[in-house]
Amino acid sequence: MKGAAAAAAVGAVAPRTLAQSSAGGTAAPTKLRQFPYSAVELLDGPMREQFDANHQFFLALDEDSMLRPFRLKAGLPAPGEPMGGWYTWSDEFDPPNNMTGYIPGHSFGQYLSALARDYAVTGNKATQAKVFRLVRGFAETITPKFYDNYPLPCYTFDKINCGLIDAHEFAKDPAAMPALSRATDAVMPHLPPHALTRPEMAALPHPNISYTWDESYTLPENFFLAYKRSGDKRYLELAHRFLQDKDYFDALAEGDNVLPHRHAYSHVNALSSASQAYLVLDSEKHLRAARNGMNFVLAQSFATGGWGPNEEFVEPGSGALGESLKTTHSSFETGCGSYGQAKIVRYLMRITGESTWGDSLERVFFNTTMGEKPVQPGGFCFYYSDYNNHAQKVYYPEQWPCCSATFPQVTADYGISSYFDSPEGVYVNLFVPSRVNFHQKGARFSIEQRTKYPYASDIALQVKGESPQTFTIAVRVPQWAGKNTEVAINGQRQHVEAHPGMFLSLRREWKNGDVIEYTIDQPIHLEAVDSQHPGTVALMRGALTLFAINSPESRFTREQLLAAKQSADGRSWKVESAKAPVGFQAFPDIRDQHYRLYHEVTA
Repeated sequence: MKGAAAAAAVGAVAPRTLAQSSAGGTAAPTKLRQFPYSAVELLDGPMREQFDANHQFFLALDEDSMLRPFRLKAGLPAPGEPMGGWYTWSDEFDPPNNMTGYIPGHSFGQYLSALARDYAVTGNKATQAKVFRLVRGFAETITPKFYDNYPLPCYTFDKINCGLIDAHEFAKDPAAMPALSRATDAVMPHLPPHALTRPEMAALPHPNISYTWDESYTLPENFFLAYKRSGDKRYLELAHRFLQDKDYFDALAEGDNVLPHRHAYSHVNALSSASQAYLVLDSEKHLRAARNGMNFVLAQSFATGGWGPNEEFVEPGSGALGESLKTTHSSFETGCGSYGQAKIVRYLMRITGESTWGDSLERVFFNTTMGEKPVQPGGFCFYYSDYNNHAQKVYYPEQWPCCSATFPQVTADYGISSYFDSPEGVYVNLFVPSRVNFHQKGARFSIEQRTKYPYASDIALQVKGESPQTFTIAVRVPQWAGKNTEVAINGQRQHVEAHPGMFLSLRREWKNGDVIEYTIDQPIHLEAVDSQHPGTVALMRGALTLFAINSPESRFTREQLLAAKQSADGRSWKVESAKAPVGFQAFPDIRDQHYRLYHEVTA
């Protein structure tokens, strides 16, 4: 990069506050706004490949098979092959020994939601038409009988709610909200009087253990959204009814960590309900609960950003995270966990404008989601990331589990996770090949991002615009960024300190063809699994976690790990050991090899 400073205002930035409107008027303010799905286009790269694969897979999924569980309960003709696994009615269901027939139709709403979002991203008319057909097909089946002797009515209805409000909002289906009103009527007799904890459910009479696994405490987020998108106050009342204040949010708001031993994904998902309570009700208590809760999650996360071994949170200070490396292969519920984390992180970034939430999202995307195996015909999908000392990627043995539905929602949301809008300009959160389109003072602009990050450190952002305009482009500086992080505009280096854990603001008159060259110094470093196991460390380069390949018994010193050498193609690293050099790779590059994340280092 060249030396002379360009004429630009640069520095760390705190975004101004925006007013948010709800169905009832102005509610809580936010610092940033979410771009529409249509504003962001993923360009050629790993995220685009995953998005396209999921879009095409679920676009091709047989509609009669998707609707079959609902038609059977409604007494209607039910053509189509049973999908099997969790999705299909079955007399074989015997939890936890046989999960076939666990939650029939459970993921229909999420498949519908993903397709609606895919349409919003692509404008693909075949996708919109499929959403319309599914909504109409489902509407014909609505009956309270569906939930008779059904173990998780709240869980499945919450997904249906999500799918219908997304079909309305993103696919512009006029039939979706009337269908939601009738679907809400149908489920009402089967809802509890308030949000129940799992111990409370276990204390009630139940035919089998699955009846103790429902998730009424996740309902408020989509009820709040249904209210905002329809104006129907019934949904607002239901959102209030199921806020889990007494057993969860009140404690979190006061800084009391009540996460240990709770089901991990659903309680992260519930933090999005707290965020919506802040946005709609202007409830500072719920914002504190969401922030504190997510900080408690991050404090007990693996180096990859994943959390919740065996789908439970651990006791802080117990060393249980480190012990899990030897006792389980179910380290992180990847599709669901990354979806839940992406949602709460986007809420917190919008509300607070703080860049550090984006650091956590980058970590979980690059080290977990982007390494998922693709969904297979028949509904076999990747479920758990395995951080055991003898680990391998495998497909979940049951068909159509929950992660088969959250995975396409995550990939549909890649674009809206990458950029945020504000009165000052555009905030760049993720560094991925992409293009964001926006307006400044009536003039059309775009920023096109080209990069091989995180394998390479250089990011190029080209501005295209109809006429010169003054606004801010702010880029996230990760907390771990090294001292050699720097930025240039049109080849001229900007003499400004890039403060780790902040957005770096570049405010100037931007014109067509301007180019930002942003280089993030990605130091090699080690991260212990927890404070009780300081010698059990993962090797990292910047946000990227590196795994030893086919060498579970190799032993390293700290110095050897810190001297890891990157290959010429940037896709692997080599580390010396006592016996022989060991290859390391990032999670997205691992296929069927055995791998190891954490290592017991010697002095």
